[in-house]
Amino acid sequence: MSRRIRIASVNVNGIRAATRNGMLAWLDGADVDILALQEVRATREQLLTALPGWQIVNVEALAKGRAGVAVASRTDSVDVRRVLGDDEALDSAGRWLEVDFDVDGERLAVVSAYVPTGEAGTARQDAKWAFLDAMQSRMPVLAASTPLAVVMGDLNVGHRELDIRNWKGNVKKAGFLPRERAYFDRLLGEAGTAVTGVDGSVGTGLGWIDVGRRFAGEVDGPYTWWSARGKAFDNDTGWRIDYHLATPALAERATDYRVVRAPSWDTRWSDHAPVVADYALGL
Repeated sequence: MSRRIRIASVNVNGIRAATRNGMLAWLDGADVDILALQEVRATREQLLTALPGWQIVNVEALAKGRAGVAVASRTDSVDVRRVLGDDEALDSAGRWLEVDFDVDGERLAVVSAYVPTGEAGTARQDAKWAFLDAMQSRMPVLAASTPLAVVMGDLNVGHRELDIRNWKGNVKKAGFLPRERAYFDRLLGEAGTAVTGVDGSVGTGLGWIDVGRRFAGEVDGPYTWWSARGKAFDNDTGWRIDYHLATPALAERATDYRVVRAPSWDTRWSDHAPVVADYALGL
């Protein structure tokens, strides 16, 4: 008999601030089994203090107080991988973490990923291209070794026009550049087929599934991040940049998915909303 495993992901925008501002109250009622965190901006000791009672695996950024990813769970992990790619020029510290779990005899790989924001035409964007290249290389290897896998987190790319309310005003900005979106065309394209990206590039589809889009259908959003400018949150002028990207085998086990948008601006504990999915495991 299978059992439900609830997996959540959220960019906390600083774990210490998030827990002070209401994250723990949300967690108390969310019944989450595995929690992927991005932009933790804390040491391991600070994480353990902020999330008492959780088993935590983390990777800190090289720069103190920046980035940082973690996976928190109610049970121990069975394997951990903290390196993305083998290019010495690639800075993935604090941005990529793979954690494996044994769920009633089935192996589940959970990845917490925090793709660099980038900035069009600058060295920051070059770093983002390198990271996306490494992701594109790593994900098929992960799927081949662990068929039940999910890459979650703040991936800092709106894949389609449905994913950004003001997409027309952002086509030349990092986060919605055609070349960025083409990576997602390939990641989510039919496995083994030629995929023409929105930028005109041609590559091979990897067959991963955007669980959020599968559940939401062809609708605007649901958005997961809102700018602090104006009344973006109040008007729901947001971006969907936080994802559950699952292997086909795991996506077939998804039984529910939701974006937990705060009821109002002043009740938020992060500028991102948690994305939560239920999977049936242990078959």
